[in-house]
Amino acid sequence: MLNNNSGEYMKNISIWKDNSKIKKYDSLNDDLDVDVLIIGGGITGISSLYHLKDSNLKVVLVEQNRIGYGITGNSTGKLNYLQNDLLDKIRKYYNDEVASLYLKSQIEVMNEMKEVIEKEKIDCDLEKVPSYLYTNKDSEIKKIKRLEKFLIKNNIKIKKDINLFVESKYMLRGEDSYIINPLKLLNGLLKNNKFPIYEKTTINKIEKKDEFYYCYTTKNRIKTKYVIIASHYPYFINPLWFPIKVSMEKSYLSAFNFRTKGFSLISYSNPFISIRTYQDDLIYLSNSHLIYNHLNDKEQFQELVEKIKVFNSKPKYLWSNIDILTVDSLPLIGRIKDNLLIGTGYNTWGLTNGFLAGEILSDIILNNDNKYSKLFSLERNSMKNIFPYLKNIFFSVNGYLKAIASINSSKYKCTHLGCKLIYNEIENTYDCPCHGSRFREDGTVISAPAKEKIKKD
Repeated sequence: MLNNNSGEYMKNISIWKDNSKIKKYDSLNDDLDVDVLIIGGGITGISSLYHLKDSNLKVVLVEQNRIGYGITGNSTGKLNYLQNDLLDKIRKYYNDEVASLYLKSQIEVMNEMKEVIEKEKIDCDLEKVPSYLYTNKDSEIKKIKRLEKFLIKNNIKIKKDINLFVESKYMLRGEDSYIINPLKLLNGLLKNNKFPIYEKTTINKIEKKDEFYYCYTTKNRIKTKYVIIASHYPYFINPLWFPIKVSMEKSYLSAFNFRTKGFSLISYSNPFISIRTYQDDLIYLSNSHLIYNHLNDKEQFQELVEKIKVFNSKPKYLWSNIDILTVDSLPLIGRIKDNLLIGTGYNTWGLTNGFLAGEILSDIILNNDNKYSKLFSLERNSMKNIFPYLKNIFFSVNGYLKAIASINSSKYKCTHLGCKLIYNEIENTYDCPCHGSRFREDGTVISAPAKEKIKKD
């Protein structure tokens, strides 16, 4: 923890983890025979569990760490369709029709989430707020004006506005966006859950035999017809495949006292600034970068602290998060092969896309039609440009070499593919700059793709 010069100490966890009570679950100690195994207890896994609740299937969920304590519990908690420059990236990679369908999916899933929250009486601090998208770069004014026309063409009510929290050259304001406490949302979705959940349970291996999957922990075996991989990084997929299709972005967040009317704001492009209100606090995200580009987390946190001095407030919380970015800016949701399913690659917008993934994946299992399954299918033709794939290979190798040479590297190696770990002295973790695995100081795994703890002397 860092001293904030006021005699108080900042907490190196997210504000959600410090202000939300999530039920704890036991580890798995028996062999199981089920219909559906869900691997991962973030928004994707819990949404899948929720959408299967009325089925007669035998479903079980296992989580490597604790429910919600991965990417979901480190997010900003935004439900929004003004998603920085993501729509323009989709328009450029595909066309306006594909981008319009993606936009429609985000608006519809926000409304669905609101309906579920109200129906289930979930107390997750849901608040409807205006949403701002801005640029402070002259070179981006034409781009954001073109995006404005695209949004209006898609029947989105957009206003030009000015928000005094940031320096802006051009700013759009949209309505009907929401902010929530993501861990309270998960808690609410689990309120009437009937399926077993196991924490501190890591699946080490998956084998396919006939029509069933056999999934192994260190001590136990789960036999299942369907597997939903809802972990942040799908470590069961061939490592030579996934790093080619995605990159990983790290961001730094702070929460500090600043009372103002509710709003949500984000910059159009990197370096991203993302701000939202939460009760009497502001949550501020910045310094986003590919995980291989900057290996000194302390410097990034210090830059973040400098940026928020304009609010005349001291940070109460500091934490980081890692997001998976896809080459074509669309999530990867659907079948990998046969009855092996996945939801990942949400391009920093995990709450809406994770909830939608749970719906799509459960529809696949229940043989229901879903109008968005084709859009996010892994079988879509995303190989329109080979350059991004080559770039991802280069950055992955470059991250490995940088970690070896970094003055912040530790003597420990990641148990995933052997990359040199970097010690994060703010959050007291060992972080992998190649594929985003994280370990506690005692060596235990916090987040995948690593499955085994690091061996410490």
